[in-house]
Amino acid sequence: MQSISRKKIFFPLNPAFRNYLKLYEREIKLPVTYEELKYYDYGIPVYDKEGKDSLWESVLYPQSMTPGLHAGLKRIYSILKAGGDQAAEEHLHIERIDYCTFGNSHPFRIKIVNNYNEVYDYFYIKIADASRIYGLELEHILSPYWMNFLVDGNTLVEEHIAGVPGDQFAKSWLDRPEFNPKRIAKEFVKFNERCFVRLLGDMRSYNFIFDITPDFDDVQFRIRAIDFDQQFYEGKKTLYMPQFFKENRVFVELAMKHLNAEVVKQYQQEERSLIARRMKVQRHRIKDLRDVIMTDRVSFPGKIKQLGEELAEHYHDQVFARCNTMGEIIERSLKRLLVGSLR
Repeated sequence: MQSISRKKIFFPLNPAFRNYLKLYEREIKLPVTYEELKYYDYGIPVYDKEGKDSLWESVLYPQSMTPGLHAGLKRIYSILKAGGDQAAEEHLHIERIDYCTFGNSHPFRIKIVNNYNEVYDYFYIKIADASRIYGLELEHILSPYWMNFLVDGNTLVEEHIAGVPGDQFAKSWLDRPEFNPKRIAKEFVKFNERCFVRLLGDMRSYNFIFDITPDFDDVQFRIRAIDFDQQFYEGKKTLYMPQFFKENRVFVELAMKHLNAEVVKQYQQEERSLIARRMKVQRHRIKDLRDVIMTDRVSFPGKIKQLGEELAEHYHDQVFARCNTMGEIIERSLKRLLVGSLR
């Protein structure tokens, strides 16, 4: 059974990381901060479609505070989605602000609605934790997906990642007759490999979503991480491998049923090759990020030592055991991909 730290420590952003974020236009002055959102009067529980407590509260603010707060949130949305163009703000309104009482990050979820057509969207405001932002940036560079986020001091803004949560997919979608189980199994193998290579931990089924796309002759599946708090923080190797979480057992069984060992190996190599290709395309950005991570403190010596030793045994590569920071470990993991792609 996997053992995740019960309380993830938040690490502040050091000056070098802030300079990196400014260079790549991630850090910008925002009109509303996470701290300001904490001054609500009271909250009302939010229930899901089945009437169960969602562990979110819809929070209400003093009447004197609401107009300015909503105007600031609309401005954040226009910065996040439209590069700061304010033209659309006059026909947008903030319908609801929710606060999550579960987990480490305690985010606020903002529901914003277009008055013309009632189409709505969400975005999130969270505490700016260095681990999470490293995770977002590595996802942006190394995965097939662009990540849209902003930082201002102690505030992190993230766009909503749409899809079916993995636990709901396993419960209600997995056995649909129009879905090809081999495609689902293939995507889980590739997702598992992507997480392990870039050391993204705690990918239990409720921390990733399924993006489902009908194609001309079949349905395609993509799995996307939606929680990045456990980016190279833990010491146990298997915490970075989604296959070992009991919550993901149904996907592991699907892969065992429909894919043989050679096919699994093929998919793993395909994913590694794609990551190596992205690294070459983004080599300057990767170098800048590596220079920051190498000396940053985003975990503890005991965890770093444990992970280095376990990866040294896994890869038969003693360089991992000599790493002194999580930055050195992730650099070695990614360097192995580049060396492998040159063979």
